[in-house]
Amino acid sequence: MTVTIKVDAAVVGGGLVGSAVAFGLMERGLSVALLDEGDVAFRASRGNFGLVWVQGKGDGRWQYAHWSRRSADMWPGFAEDLKAACGVDVEYDKPGGYYFTMSEDEHRTRGESLERMRREVPGGYDFEMLRRNQLLNIFPGLGEEVIGASWCPHDGHANPLSLLRAFHATMKGRVRHLTGAGASSVTPEGSAFRIEAGSTSVLAGKVVLAAGLGNRDLAPMVGLRAEVKPLKGQILVTERLAPKFGGLTLNVRQTGDGTVMIGDSHEDVGFQTEANVGIGRNIAARAIRQFPALAQAGLVRQWAALRIMAPDGYPIYEQSATHPGAFVVNCHSGVTLAAAHARSLAVQIAAGQLEPLLDPFHGARFEDKIA
Repeated sequence: MTVTIKVDAAVVGGGLVGSAVAFGLMERGLSVALLDEGDVAFRASRGNFGLVWVQGKGDGRWQYAHWSRRSADMWPGFAEDLKAACGVDVEYDKPGGYYFTMSEDEHRTRGESLERMRREVPGGYDFEMLRRNQLLNIFPGLGEEVIGASWCPHDGHANPLSLLRAFHATMKGRVRHLTGAGASSVTPEGSAFRIEAGSTSVLAGKVVLAAGLGNRDLAPMVGLRAEVKPLKGQILVTERLAPKFGGLTLNVRQTGDGTVMIGDSHEDVGFQTEANVGIGRNIAARAIRQFPALAQAGLVRQWAALRIMAPDGYPIYEQSATHPGAFVVNCHSGVTLAAAHARSLAVQIAAGQLEPLLDPFHGARFEDKIA
């Protein structure tokens, strides 16, 4: 027997992206159903490195740099609001981030790229280029190959699993959270949309497709495109260590409980999610070049997860031209953009109009390249 639920908005996808949007729609006063496939999904949230990272994102596409900066600026208040609402500390910290350079050419190229972005991004883009002698007090025992770094004050980090828990805890009793409910179809029905998910049928005035890799099949049902593919990343986690790392870096970060997370891989291997020892060895070797003391640390966990990637690496945000009220949302920066998704994108979806800043991220931009 099929049960029908009627809501103002249905969000398909219960990971960080879908949960942020559902949370934001709830805050706007809409009745919301969140369709969450659950742990059987290729949930990118499980393997997220946890960075709220701005520097270097959007060189050549200033809109993405501005969007990332906007989200980072929202994050401090956003994290406080989540903790006040549900008591979950998402462990957000904003110490600024370092990107190490390993040669003079890399150092020069990095500085030129960031300077170009500082000129192009509305509202400014802060960074400093530092030399090795300026880093030694921050990173004792820094590897000999590191000649310098870029530093950006907008960068921070958080605990991705705590963030997902905070979303779900805050929405409990206020959002219809349908777990184990993967959407099989989305059908326009008058001015609404019917989403079929097993024995549940959801009738919604708006539908947001935030199902990650599942959007590739769902988006065409409402006149949209989501040309996304999996890109595997692997992460290593050490035993708890006494505080050794004075700053946050792109590939190595020490968490609040003392463990060190290391991530630096991109594998185009389809839907394969098994951790690879050889890749893990390469990740560890690169980290040890930067932090030789890590060679003595015990490794306690290694895992792999799939990123959701568009061909150009940028997000997909679009409202259907043929079925207004249907939106597609895809991105691989679910932590960095969580605040913007909840506090800006959800507001735009509730109003029925995406802002011009997001126009370059429509799904049809890949038609010529894919045809």
